[in-house]
Amino acid sequence: MSVSSLGYVRVEATDLARWRKFGVDVIGLMAGEVSNELLYLRSDERPFRFAIHKGAHDRFVAAGWELPDARAFATTIAALEKAGIAVAPGSDAEADVRCVNAFATCKDPSDNVLELYYGRVIEPKPFVSPAGVSGFVGGDLGMGHVVLPAMKLEETRAFYKQHLGFDDTDEIRVPLGEGSGASELRIYFLHCANRRHHSIALIPMPAPSGLVHAMLEARTVDDVGGALDRCYAAACHISSSFGRHSNDFMLSFYVQTPGGFDLEFGCDGLMPDWKTWVPTRTLGPSLWGHRWAAPPQV
Repeated sequence: MSVSSLGYVRVEATDLARWRKFGVDVIGLMAGEVSNELLYLRSDERPFRFAIHKGAHDRFVAAGWELPDARAFATTIAALEKAGIAVAPGSDAEADVRCVNAFATCKDPSDNVLELYYGRVIEPKPFVSPAGVSGFVGGDLGMGHVVLPAMKLEETRAFYKQHLGFDDTDEIRVPLGEGSGASELRIYFLHCANRRHHSIALIPMPAPSGLVHAMLEARTVDDVGGALDRCYAAACHISSSFGRHSNDFMLSFYVQTPGGFDLEFGCDGLMPDWKTWVPTRTLGPSLWGHRWAAPPQV
């Protein structure tokens, strides 16, 4: 049974106020339930897409992957356990915090933590961006995508395909030198059971924060431009300038989050028809733009 979508991202943070300022004032997300220990950030009708938990570190914790119903959830968990993959069921109290019916946790071969869940909760209060973003592309497409570090690249790709129903969308190979014998950095892009070009990408490089980047897709290019202006005004580190990707055609920029990983803020992403799609190999990450800059050394 295939995963339906990327439901949420969980983050640990030493300073919830800093995340609230970044998520609400700069990015334009809507604050959901807030306590001294937990901050929800909304981008659509779901109670949250980012759950920020107070803790001792600033880091990515886990991605939450939605399954369509209880039967699919049980079948997937049973198949993982039969394959010898350790799965830890979540408690009812933990499920309530995640606004789901039930969930279980496991790791992929590269030690990325994932939470599998079912139960779709809808927040009746309409999403309204405090920063004036017209809206985000979400709903059945999920919150966006994540790019995970995958030092065991082939094993990790096989895990998501064989056990969770993902399939190949695209592959990018970046030369790491000159000449025909130069090694390559290989990046895999995979989709699940929705029209988003990819819900996960895997790259064989370390990520100290636990995540390379997460993506949010806004409705219009003016939403993207406005967010970029707010990032500059707030003195955020712009990890990559505005540009258009060559594989999913996303118009986007990248900004460093308080969690140490990047957020891609984009629009206009490709939505393939999987009945006719042929997996591609793209010969470069961007058609134009996306000039990268390392964060300042502290």
